[in-house]
Amino acid sequence: MKHSTLHVVLCACAALSAGPARAGEESIQLQDAPGRVETAASCAMCHSLDYIEMNAVVLDRAGWEKSVRKMIDRFGAPIGDDDAKRIVDYLARHYSSSPAQHD
Repeated sequence: MKHSTLHVVLCACAALSAGPARAGEESIQLQDAPGRVETAASCAMCHSLDYIEMNAVVLDRAGWEKSVRKMIDRFGAPIGDDDAKRIVDYLARHYSSSPAQHD
C-alpha cells in the first residue's frame, strides 16, 4: 500500500472509531454556508472540527490556503483542487482573522 493511501485509510479508521468520544466533536456546528459540507467532510476525516475554530483567530486566507495545502501535500488528504478552493473560500469567509480578505 502506498504511503498516501495508507495515511488515508488510517485517518478514516481513526475518524470512524473515535465516534462521540472525540472531545466535544458532536457539539461542533460549522456555519451554514457554501463550502460547509466539503469542509466538514474533508477536515473531520483526520481531526476534530474544533481545530477550525481554534485556528480561526490566527489564520487569514493565506494561512488557510497554506494549511489546506499542507494537509493535501504532507498528510495525503484526498482533497481535489475544486474542493480545496471551496474549503479555503469557506474558511476565509467564516473562520478567518481577516474576513475582509476572502476574495
